[in-house]
Amino acid sequence: MELSKKDKKAAREVIEIGLQSDFENGLLKVENILKAWRNVEKDNRDAYQALYKQVTNTDKYIAHRYDGITGSHYLTTVIGLLMDKVIVEDDLKDLSEEVKTYIMNTVRNLHE
Repeated sequence: MELSKKDKKAAREVIEIGLQSDFENGLLKVENILKAWRNVEKDNRDAYQALYKQVTNTDKYIAHRYDGITGSHYLTTVIGLLMDKVIVEDDLKDLSEEVKTYIMNTVRNLHE
């Protein structure tokens, strides 16, 4: 499916919502590691290693999912974000009805 300029812009905004959500999830996991360290549930080395591992894994995930996305991959990226529950259907509100229908039908078909 070819996206119009308006749909491409809306898809970029949806992808940004997903990116911000993934940043937030990564930061929350880091926060939990730091809380455990502050509560002396982890010693300094264990906390540092867990923190490093979490940041590295989050960075790899974000790079894999979001780096170098071109217009031809906007739809598959949005579909993936929706299937992984990073975004919700309401986040698609600015896309045209035709594109929303295509995305939702694809998600339903992939779940079957």
